[in-house]
Amino acid sequence: MEGGERPMLGFETLTLAPIDRRLIVVEMLTEAERGWLNSYHAKVLAEIGPRVEADVRTWLEAATAPL
Repeated sequence: MEGGERPMLGFETLTLAPIDRRLIVVEMLTEAERGWLNSYHAKVLAEIGPRVEADVRTWLEAATAPL
């Protein structure tokens, strides 16, 4: 992992699903947390969006829109 004094292991995301916005208190997030969530949602849309039908893609775009 970057920023460490010695080599460390990290985690890889195995599943991709939007995080429910109703469960997020945006005001409590740091800029780094908000950035991570927006990046994760962009990845979800990029990976899943092309594989779903148009109506599902419309929902997915709304669910993964930047905070």
